Amino acid sequence: MFKFWGSQEQQGQPRPEEVARGPAQSWYPPSIVGSPSSSRPATPSSASSSTSHSFQSPAERPLSPSPAEAAAFITLLKDKSIDELRKLLSDKDAYHQFLLSLDQVKIQNNIRDELRKETLQLARENLEKEPRIMELRNQCRIIRTTELAAAKEKLNELERQKEELLRSCSPASLLQMLQEAMNKTEEESEALHRQFLDKEIDLGAFVQKYKKLRTTYHKRALIHLAAKASPTA
Repeated sequence: MFKFWGSQEQQGQPRPEEVARGPAQSWYPPSIVGSPSSSRPATPSSASSSTSHSFQSPAERPLSPSPAEAAAFITLLKDKSIDELRKLLSDKDAYHQFLLSLDQVKIQNNIRDELRKETLQLARENLEKEPRIMELRNQCRIIRTTELAAAKEKLNELERQKEELLRSCSPASLLQMLQEAMNKTEEESEALHRQFLDKEIDLGAFVQKYKKLRTTYHKRALIHLAAKASPTA
């Protein structure tokens, strides 16, 4: 075990190998490593002093780990020697190996691998369904060009018949039909009257037919008059 970096002895008396080697070139950002002249991780006191001299925006400031995560990291790092820590700072491959050995990273990698496998499985299933999709698409195209055209034509014919029926049942159309029926009855009465004058029909038959025609005419006339007087006419 080595003494923690916060002790006065370590801060005041640098090791000979540190003086001989000189400062290690770290691939960390300056905001993480701290002073370029120091090859060891920044202590809480040095971190607070560096924060007072340089300001980082929220976008540049790294996310702070939770206390439990920080304690786990400290547990992993506290047993490492100075050389091992310096290697983590300067050697990117060593840092990646250490990073991949963390449980949190292993969990994230396992989740990523599972998601990748599920995505590949879904892609294979979609590719297997492609022939069926093409077949259904062709069937839809055939239905669109044949059965759908015939059904649309039939629908248009039914729509036209409906419009004609609605026009024939409108109040104006009904009044027109009633007026035509009244005129026809009037013409039949006049024809029957001429037959009687020309002695083509006897009196008994004339009276019976003429009475029936005039009764029908007056009924239709009353209905026509009442319809015209109605507000909905």
